[in-house]
Amino acid sequence: MIEFLVGSGLATAAGLNAWMPLLVLGLADRLVPAIELPAAWAWLSSDVALWIIGALLVIEIVADKVPVVDTVNDAVQTVIRPASGGIAFGAGAGAETMRVEDPAALFADGSWVPVAVGVGIALAVHIAKALFRPAANAATAGVAAPIVSTVEDAASLILSVLALVVPILAVLLIIAGVVTVVVLVRRRRRARARQRT
Repeated sequence: MIEFLVGSGLATAAGLNAWMPLLVLGLADRLVPAIELPAAWAWLSSDVALWIIGALLVIEIVADKVPVVDTVNDAVQTVIRPASGGIAFGAGAGAETMRVEDPAALFADGSWVPVAVGVGIALAVHIAKALFRPAANAATAGVAAPIVSTVEDAASLILSVLALVVPILAVLLIIAGVVTVVVLVRRRRRARARQRT
């Protein structure tokens, strides 16, 4: 159960920012003695991986702050964020991977399940983000882009750290975020309905 909570927190964070949870995982494996990635995912803490992930994180953070560029970035990230979510969930949940010499064995073994769950969670979060950002940009003439992006980056970092340290708190934060979004969407629909009448 803890593995699922850890993986869910990391995959949700990946849906907001593809590289943040991967960097947190790699650094945690390197710097925190209590956290050790499974052998199949240990590459995340290698020097090369950390430098590449760090550089890609900076690029995503900057691109996500600029109106219109953030929408293009979201389109590009449609593949990257779910893949990152799969990796983060798989690594966070301690899933073992294998060399795929026999494709049928991949599905018989079940080692793909954590990765697929992570892909699904990250994709759902990414789609919500990608739909919200253009609307926020249009409503505020782009002024909201850096603010919303900073909140998303902070949420991704906080979720990533909490998923590793206090996974139940990360899941509670996710639930609170979903409830908040639902309430805001309902209020917005009511306001539009009032304006029409």
